[in-house]
Amino acid sequence: MATTHRLTGSSFKKTMAVVAVALCLSPVAAGFTPASAQEVVRRQNFFERLFGRRTPPPAVEPQRVPQQRSPQRKRQQPQPNRSRQAAPAPAPSPAVEKLPNAKTVLVVGDFLAGGVAGGLSAAYEMSPGTRIEDRSNGSSGFVRNDYYDWNTAIGPIIAEVDPAAIVVMIGSNDRQQMSANGETLRPQTEQWTAEYTRRVNRFAEELKKSNRPFLWVGLPPFKSPSMTSDMLAFNDIQKTAAEAAGGTFIDIWDGFVDENGAFTATGPDMNGQPVRLRSSDGINLTREARRKIAFYLEKPLNQILGPAALPSVTPETVALPGGELPVVEPAPAPKDLTRTAPISLSGPDLSTNGALLGAEQPTPQPPSSLFKPQPGRADYLLLAKPKKDEAGSADAPAPQ
Repeated sequence: MATTHRLTGSSFKKTMAVVAVALCLSPVAAGFTPASAQEVVRRQNFFERLFGRRTPPPAVEPQRVPQQRSPQRKRQQPQPNRSRQAAPAPAPSPAVEKLPNAKTVLVVGDFLAGGVAGGLSAAYEMSPGTRIEDRSNGSSGFVRNDYYDWNTAIGPIIAEVDPAAIVVMIGSNDRQQMSANGETLRPQTEQWTAEYTRRVNRFAEELKKSNRPFLWVGLPPFKSPSMTSDMLAFNDIQKTAAEAAGGTFIDIWDGFVDENGAFTATGPDMNGQPVRLRSSDGINLTREARRKIAFYLEKPLNQILGPAALPSVTPETVALPGGELPVVEPAPAPKDLTRTAPISLSGPDLSTNGALLGAEQPTPQPPSSLFKPQPGRADYLLLAKPKKDEAGSADAPAPQ
């Protein structure tokens, strides 16, 4: 049988008090969450009470855009000034085809001779009757005959090329010791000079045996003073040998020195314009210098080549013998030409025969037979006027 507990009055009141306190302290029973319990209630102002409270749009967090690395700016290149650009170089002239029977000019020697061959090729570029054959050896000379012996090689070269003229320029590599008869000779000693002279004379004799006219070009000065001094000595030896063998020595020294006779890297070209003639080392020749040396050779070569050196030549005229180039005779003057007598360049004769200037000169009397006074003429009163002692004479003319 169940037991029923009955609460007394005091017990009931205590129980209800505990329940009320529990309801007040429990946030869940009151309908509040921890977040809402801490929320501060904002009072409404007049306009919000009148028109209602506007709910602001939810704040949107701005999206963070990753920064892109800007490309590196290229350094601007300076634009060329088109208004100051140099004029375009003229187009090269077309090469002239050489004739089958063109005369050949053989060029032999060291590296300077190779430059002369280039200058001659430019000089006779427009001449179909002239051909330039370059047989130079850049490192050769008369000293190192163990490397290249010109006295032995020149004969076969001439026989192969069959030139109409020979041009020689050699010696710039000869400033070194020489071996002769098993001995080593120092440069510019007495024995060295004697052996060098013998080799140069032998080379000149080989050219003479070929029965070809040859032109021996002298050496120019160089930047080194000692080298320039040696070139002067070489020129004296080569000039004596060339002229003794019947050749022509072409002296180009004055074309590569200044007004004081010293080496200069610049100077006038073949047209008189100032240009650079030597490279920075003071040895090699520029293109203008090579053409300038060829200009020294043109006149004697033209006398040897004859009509073959002309720009317009036919195969028939190439075979003509050399000598002076043809001279065009001027047209004869017309026969009915009226000539004017030449004007005398001497002034009038102002001599006074020793008399002082301003002195009274006697009046010459004309012959009476030619200037006899006649009545009615101006001189009648002057010449026929009687003297004072003859005024009363009977044959005196009556006064006018």
